[in-house]
Amino acid sequence: MTVVQRGRSAAEVLMWSRDQVWPALRAAIATLPPATRRIVDYHFGWADEDGRPAHGDSGKALRPALVLLSSQAVGGTTSAAIPAAVAVELVHNFSLLHDDVMDCDTARRHRATAWTVFGLGPAILAGDALLGLAFDVLVGSAHPSRGAAARMLGAAVQELVDGQLADAEFESRDDVVPAECVRMAQLKTGALLGCCTALGALLGDGRQDQVDHLRLYGEDLGLAYQYTDDLLGIWGQPSVTGKPVYSDLRRRKKSLPVVAALSSGTPAGRRLAALYRREDELSDADLVDTAALVEAAGGRTTSQAQADALLTAALGELTAAGALAPAATELEGLARLATRRDH
Repeated sequence: MTVVQRGRSAAEVLMWSRDQVWPALRAAIATLPPATRRIVDYHFGWADEDGRPAHGDSGKALRPALVLLSSQAVGGTTSAAIPAAVAVELVHNFSLLHDDVMDCDTARRHRATAWTVFGLGPAILAGDALLGLAFDVLVGSAHPSRGAAARMLGAAVQELVDGQLADAEFESRDDVVPAECVRMAQLKTGALLGCCTALGALLGDGRQDQVDHLRLYGEDLGLAYQYTDDLLGIWGQPSVTGKPVYSDLRRRKKSLPVVAALSSGTPAGRRLAALYRREDELSDADLVDTAALVEAAGGRTTSQAQADALLTAALGELTAAGALAPAATELEGLARLATRRDH
């Protein structure tokens, strides 16, 4: 069992998570066929577009950290949860590869997205390969609950896909209401984070009530995370987000702050609706105005308040689970980082 030291910051926990999980993650990806592995290695920042070794940003490892800490929080071991930690990171990156294609994003993690380098079809297929590999890793573990774990992950993937479909549909609709948008975010982001914490508790041999409470902790955190991510999609700095400024507004994405603003019944909300209905491309000046209208209509403050409330709810579920120290403290630290981050 890995000994967890007290007093680690959230950044230190994420570094520990990468140290624990990345060797197994790389070993799993090394089993992919060469053509697929080349795209995946590039996506993770481990190689450049010509296959030469690189040292790019491979992600924060938040989801694996949630798995490992949730196992420890119920008295389980790190080693028992490693396959699930690898599996959720593979699923997460499957979704990112597909997301970038769907959203036509040209930058991720401060470099060109995989589809812009290798093409649409190859990037989609590389994502498919990661999804299949995730279940191979999880089912190939020795844990007695691996079957239940695979079904749990499968259900989360179905919810994630449902959320992505709703997100795509919203772009062509003018009548999206906040409740629909919240449900979409719960599926798109909350489902996988809830699965992470439930998987960790399951493979840590936690009681059913602990699995349930930790799942709710992850789901609340996931929705709070999406609120924060949507705020960054409008006001985040490219130097820290790795994406162009106003990237969500440029696509007229129906994100949580935007839908809150559109539904506000305010003059700013009505002007925002008119901008979103325009068929021509928004200029840089238009995008500045659009962001200001979202803020004036209350989209920014409402979304931040919701993120704060969800953080409180998540921490309540952590307490109800009877999570053991020091994992409980570190799960709280990750939750606070995820909802107050600048990258």
